[in-house]
Amino acid sequence: MLAAGATLSVTPAATRGARFGRTGDTVTMAQRIKAGDKAPDFTLPSQSGEPVRLHDRLGERVVVLYFYPKDNTPGCTAEACAFRDSHEVFTDAGAEVIGISSDSVARHTAFADRHQLPFTLLSDQGGQVRKLYGVPPVLGLLPGRVTYVIDRAGVVRHTFSSMTNIDQHVGDALRVVQELQSGQPA
Repeated sequence: MLAAGATLSVTPAATRGARFGRTGDTVTMAQRIKAGDKAPDFTLPSQSGEPVRLHDRLGERVVVLYFYPKDNTPGCTAEACAFRDSHEVFTDAGAEVIGISSDSVARHTAFADRHQLPFTLLSDQGGQVRKLYGVPPVLGLLPGRVTYVIDRAGVVRHTFSSMTNIDQHVGDALRVVQELQSGQPA
């Protein structure tokens, strides 16, 4: 498990665009990140090609970080559109939504444009950040679907994992964000 405030790095050949805080560490499948853990920092390219560092997004906003299997598949499109349709509510509650899959920057750009997604999509080609967070595969083959709510201090306050219950990913995340905004324990 990660120590509070720790970040990991992966070997350069394995990153394919991902960067992590410390050098010299390698990432295999990490233990699953759970509520109460410090969110591991990372940098990945967005659909615009610009690098996005998680810890640069924290501080003023809660981050809803959701891992999904693949752009333009029925379940992933439904989930992205559900986050899109609730985007204003998340923003009003002080949260930023960020989606991550192993799709390329170009695929993310097309996906975001096609479905008018107003939030950031990050390209985790090679799946190193997915491994860093311990997102489990389904049936050992398919990338898993997990949503994390990370508070302004970088602490994971909620996780939810389900390949099929897409509405609960969005609903649970929104409930936790609103609880954090109102000062209630999440």
